[in-house]
Order: sequence, then structure tokens, then C-alpha cells
Amino acid sequence: MAKREIKKAVLAYSGGLDTSIILKWLQDEYNCEVVTFTADLGQGEEVEPARQKALDMGIKPENIFILDLREEFVKDFVFPMFRANTIYEGEYLLGTSIARPLISKKQIEIAAQTGADAVSHGATGKGNDQVRFELGYLGLNGDIAVIAPWREWDLNSREKLLAYAETHGIKIEKKKGQASPYSMDANLLHISYEGLVLEDPSKEPDEDMWLWSVSPENAPDTAEYITIEYKKGDPVAINGEAMSPATILTELNAYGNKHGIGRIDIVENRYVGMKARGCYETPGGTIMLKGHRAIESITLDREAAHMKDELMPRYAKLIYNGYWWSPEREMLQAAIDKTQEHVEGTVKLKLYKGNVMVVGRESEKSLFSEAHSTFEEDDVYDQSDAEGFIKLNALRLMIAGKLRK
Repeated sequence: MAKREIKKAVLAYSGGLDTSIILKWLQDEYNCEVVTFTADLGQGEEVEPARQKALDMGIKPENIFILDLREEFVKDFVFPMFRANTIYEGEYLLGTSIARPLISKKQIEIAAQTGADAVSHGATGKGNDQVRFELGYLGLNGDIAVIAPWREWDLNSREKLLAYAETHGIKIEKKKGQASPYSMDANLLHISYEGLVLEDPSKEPDEDMWLWSVSPENAPDTAEYITIEYKKGDPVAINGEAMSPATILTELNAYGNKHGIGRIDIVENRYVGMKARGCYETPGGTIMLKGHRAIESITLDREAAHMKDELMPRYAKLIYNGYWWSPEREMLQAAIDKTQEHVEGTVKLKLYKGNVMVVGRESEKSLFSEAHSTFEEDDVYDQSDAEGFIKLNALRLMIAGKLRK
């Protein structure tokens, strides 16, 4: 099939092996100008070196974009997702999934700014990320051309990639020590591990795989208490100190890593059809989720809370599958955000050896009524009212029971 005519492409570029090869491949295969975009999402690695790498490969200075997106990532993507208490398949806090719509958005914005007619990514043809990136691109600009090299080239092994790099003079930094056998993705919310030894779901991962957190066994022997203040469903302060969204998540990550919190090992169902085993560290997010559910427990109406819980799996699947920019996700978000108008107050948490325990919660908008719930004598609740309540709810059961006899 003939190559499409592309004048300029915006590449999601990290400066690593895959995207460096993609950059050169785009120049050669499509004979197009390439714009590089590198996002700082709090992955813990310097992003500025990508600038020099791009320059070394002939990219014009005005076509190199390196953006600090940490605050936007947490404020506009992580926090809205956590208002829904979002978990995919009971465990996964969607750390990779929630980063992709922001990257897609910025690529489309840069394409408009630079006059590019295409965007490109380094996701493989077996994974979820290709779907997430491309649904984002096309949802924001249906006329943009999408180039997915892994679906076009035959460089389907690390050996072929290295050979290509050597043939074309692409400098690949070799890290000291043994290279990690895992495919990893990191941002301010989490770090993920996939591949090789993890492809056997019966094998326990080696302890030295985990890069962020101490093991629960080696965590401090003394519990630590923290308080998180919430307003409209979002955390705004830790231990009484107001912080920006990205700073809050950074601080919670530090607490979680210290206490061995947020490790999971799961087999998940990918959107493209196969099951995949992944390990994740989501320390701050795990703490944040526990705190959010705690403040909701005293400020959110029962039926609103139950409906949120019913909607959450659908919402989680939309994010996991890449539909952040869909009208149905926006519809659910509007409903979720409406429930958060009075979700404010303070939660006290106890952190100890991999566990997050709620030990207190208070709010000026609390719906908890001690007068009604006390086991002691009260003047507000007539216990005899429960008899009629029970009989009315039992009526259909009584009628059906007589028929069964």
C-alpha cells in the first residue's frame, strides 16, 4: 500500500530507543518534517535531555516541545477520575490510562500550532495505548492523519530495533548495570511493570522490581497519622497545609512509598481482547481513594452514593478503553461532579505496613446524626415506626409466599 503523503507529523517523543527510531523512521519512510513533543507528567526522569537528542537528529529548535504538565495532569484528569472512586476490574487505579488523553490533547494542540497534518505514537499493535491515543486524536480532530509505526514496520524485536539504530547512526544510551527486563510506564500517579518474567502469572515478581516503595515487611514499625482536607471532592491540604494538586499527589506518594502502600499484581482484560499481567505502584492514589471514600461516607446522600458506585465500573471502563473525550464520559462526569458539591471536610488516616486505615472523619456538611444513630436513649426517632416500614417492604414477599404454599 502506498504511503500517505504527510508534510509534518507531531511525535510523542521520550528520547528513548523506540521513539528515537520512530523519529528517524518517519523522516525516511514519510519524508516529512517531524515535531517532537515530550511531556513531563511527573515520571521522575529528566525530560530536558530529549531536546538535545531531537536536535542531534536534525529537528529544528522551533519544532521541539517540552511541556511541564504535572499540575494540569492532576487537576484536570486525575482528580476528576478520583471523584468517581474509579477502579478498573476491582483493583487497577488507571495510572497509565488517565495520562493518554492529556498527551493526545497536547499533540493535537501542537499540530494546530505548527501546521502539522499528522500525529504519531510509539504504542504497539497489541496494547491498549494505541486505542487510547488514537481515540483522543480523532475525537479532538477527526481530520488528522495518524501514524502508528508498530502497525506498519517489521521492526518487531529489540534486536531489530538496535540493528536499525546502529545502521542509521542513532545514539542509544546504555545504562549502567543490568537493564530492567520490564516494560515500564511512569507518571505522578503510578508506575507500571509488564513483560518477560511477568508474562507467567504464576510467578511472583522479584522484590527488586519495585522501584518506588519499600516492601510492607520493611516499612516502619511505627504507624504514621496524616490528615487530608477535601473540598468539592478534591484534596486541597495535607496536615493543614494547603497545596497545589500536583504537590498533594507528590506528598502522598512519599507517604505511601515510605509505608509500602499501593502495590498490586493483577491480570487485566485488555480492550484489544487478550488478558495481560501487570504490576503497579500507586502509593498516593491508594491513600487518596481511601480518604475520598471516607469523606463521602459522611457527606454524600445514601442513594447518590449507591448510584455513584453503580456507575463507577462503566466510567472506569470508558477511561481504560480510551473514551475520555467521549460524550458519555462527559455526561457521567457531570453527574459525578454534581454529587461532590458538599463533599468537604477532613479525614484522618493511619498508615502502617502497606495499609491505609481511616480513623476519623469530620465535616461541617456531615449528614451523620448522632441523635438518630445512637444506641442510647433519644428523642428524635420513634422505633415503633419501623414496624410499618418493614411490613410495607415485606408485602410483595408475603403475597408471593402465599402463592408458593
